[in-house]
Parts: sequence; C-alpha cells; structure tokens
Amino acid sequence: MTAWLEIATERSVCTRAANTAMVVGSLLVVVNHGDALITLDIDVKALIQICLTYLVPYAVSTYASVEAIRGLGGQRGI
Repeated sequence: MTAWLEIATERSVCTRAANTAMVVGSLLVVVNHGDALITLDIDVKALIQICLTYLVPYAVSTYASVEAIRGLGGQRGI
C-alpha cells in the first residue's frame, strides 16, 4: 500500500489527475447543476455535490495512472 501511495502522490500523477478533474468535473458540474448555477440557487447540499463531482474524476485518474505505472514495472517514459 505504501508503494501505491508513493506513486499516487508523485507530481506528474497529481498534475494529470488535477487537469482531468478540472475538465471532466467542470463538464459534469454544468450538466448536473447548470440550472442551479444560472439561477444562483446553490445551497450547502449542492456545494458538497459539486465538490464531489470534481473529486471523482481526480480519484479515477489517479487510480488509472498508478495502475498503469505499476503495470510498466515502475518504468517511466517521456
């Protein structure tokens, strides 16, 4: 588990996951909460849901990156 976390916290993995979360999360927020954003009707529940909407693609990207790196035996390509 420690090795998995070391890879998951590498700068390149975190950067890739953050970029993915920003793009995918933003699209999902617009799809799922666009009407509330337009009317500025954002309550605490919607705010929590929006945060989770960004967290999910971050977690999926991190998981995929770590597993890909582990599948390569830890080798890093350019």
